[in-house]
Amino acid sequence: MPFRWNPREHLTLAAFCLKWLAIGVPTGAVVGSAVALFLWALNFAIETFWNNSWLLFLLPFGGIAIGALYHFFGKSVEAGNNLVMEQIHEPGGGVPARMAPLVLIGTVATHLFGGSAGREGTAVQMGGSIASTLSRTLRLSDVDHQTLLSAGVASGFGAVFGTPLAGAFFGVEVPVVGLVNFQFFLPCLIASITGDYVTKWWGIEHTRYFIRSFSEMRLIRELPALNPWLLVKVAVAGCFFGLAAFVFAEMAHGLQRLFKVLAPSPILRPALGASILIVLAYLVGWDYLSLGVTANPHYPNQVSILSSFNRGGATYWSWWWKTVFTTVTISSGFKGGEVTPLFYVGATLGNALARLLHAPFGLFACLGFVGVFAGATNTPIACTIMGIELFAAGGNPDLLRSGLVVYLATACFVAYLMSGHSGIYLSQKIGIPKSLSPTIPPETTLRRARELKPPLGGALFARLGGNLTADQLAQLSSNDRIEMKSPSRAGTATTSVMTDTDNGDTTMSDRGYNDREIGRVRIYMDLAERAARWRLGGLFSPPVYQKIIAAAQAAGIPIAVAQYVHKGYSLSGELNLKEPKTSHRELNLCVELIGERMKLESFCRAHEDLLAQKLIVYERIEHWGSAHGLDEAEDSGAPS
Repeated sequence: MPFRWNPREHLTLAAFCLKWLAIGVPTGAVVGSAVALFLWALNFAIETFWNNSWLLFLLPFGGIAIGALYHFFGKSVEAGNNLVMEQIHEPGGGVPARMAPLVLIGTVATHLFGGSAGREGTAVQMGGSIASTLSRTLRLSDVDHQTLLSAGVASGFGAVFGTPLAGAFFGVEVPVVGLVNFQFFLPCLIASITGDYVTKWWGIEHTRYFIRSFSEMRLIRELPALNPWLLVKVAVAGCFFGLAAFVFAEMAHGLQRLFKVLAPSPILRPALGASILIVLAYLVGWDYLSLGVTANPHYPNQVSILSSFNRGGATYWSWWWKTVFTTVTISSGFKGGEVTPLFYVGATLGNALARLLHAPFGLFACLGFVGVFAGATNTPIACTIMGIELFAAGGNPDLLRSGLVVYLATACFVAYLMSGHSGIYLSQKIGIPKSLSPTIPPETTLRRARELKPPLGGALFARLGGNLTADQLAQLSSNDRIEMKSPSRAGTATTSVMTDTDNGDTTMSDRGYNDREIGRVRIYMDLAERAARWRLGGLFSPPVYQKIIAAAQAAGIPIAVAQYVHKGYSLSGELNLKEPKTSHRELNLCVELIGERMKLESFCRAHEDLLAQKLIVYERIEHWGSAHGLDEAEDSGAPS
């Protein structure tokens, strides 16, 4: 076997490493310094609130100030983390530089008056803003701009929690659900390590966590390997962590819409949320205000993240009340992150589940700490790494021998799965849909997936063919009228009715139309029809979509393509049915035919057997000129 080597490739890779060392280190240093300033100001604000509890009554006025600040100066950055995510996906105008100071001021003000919010969102937005500003200064390409934005996110995350490796994985994992872009990993790692180092260099100390229940229950000494029964309990708890993440995300998004209805003015909206928080604080308690990592020194028995690692450190409903307080705070317009409150929700829920499952309190608080976070952000790898960095690497390395890594991974990945296609970042794209989840369009965002879900109490199981729900079908096109094609009782397929945008009361057979009209037919089919079928005699029958494409070519239809899998032919070119599928194997398949309406209609009538039980959508399109079989046609006047 000959030895092959391309020196140019390795020189290119070496240049890549040097380039991102030169860019990533300064980026991480600036982000780390900004995060250090933010954490110092945040600690000052929280201590001030603890020592002056009457500041809670000024929360409505603080909310009005924050609302006015963003209304007059920050409309372009109101999207926050979602704006950073969108710029990673599709670079455009970049993240404005003003995002960093605005979110810092808004978050510190929120905590100064007792609002229940976090700090991760602020660090990520500051990192994205700084990275985007540096990218514009250096005039980087779109790919390098995306890379630097991811590095800024990683640096902010790693610096604010003291978890540089988790920050690097978070930067490459959070933009797309189910996919990790390792091309970005080295720049993210460089920036995250630098950011964490610089933050500590400024004298900022992070909270340290210990799982004492491991040693108390002799799990380290007596069970150096995995405990199977304990692992089952961890998996059960992971399901609840995922559901808690789902509830948190849905409440946050739902309340945001509700607040916009109740208080249309963005300046007064936070005041409404603040008023609700004051009432809740006096009805439920002050335990769920502010950051919640440690208890107020004046009230040492308060429920906090640290107290949740001990027996009796939380109530059965502490996780729920923190969810309510935080979603009201964030949804009404106050600034801050959601991750530290998610830590609180997870740790207190883990404490409650430990009682019910007779499991170690510290262990389950630890698993909930990262598990709920994994479900809400769809980042199970980063959360598993974070658990190792926070609970094992620095605090008690012997925990690694007890199987903690396996427990962490189990809790995070089960929670990730059970949270469904939801999350606190609606601009996350769905790269690979989660197993056993409803079919959704490819390359869509969580926002779009959420809109396609039927509302609570609606026709949850209503379907119109294939795997498309009624709500999904309604979203296919606001201009299309659709009808199902279904087999008749005698065993032959009935004729599909394809109606047009201009006249929904007429069918294709009785409406007068120009027979040279150019149109597009989309044929949606079931997932099972993507695969070849086994026939008697040991041969495979090609998938249905391949049969449709081949039949369309034989019928002289100019264009036929299978959407999302890139098979077929275009403009009467060479038939291509051998290329591998994309990674979107869980998606509905759509075969698209473009040609003269009369020819498309004849094709559908002639191949009723192939098109039985398919959803068919017809749409008129504008035709400009002629190309490869599309003769010049008179414009139908219906734009696509």
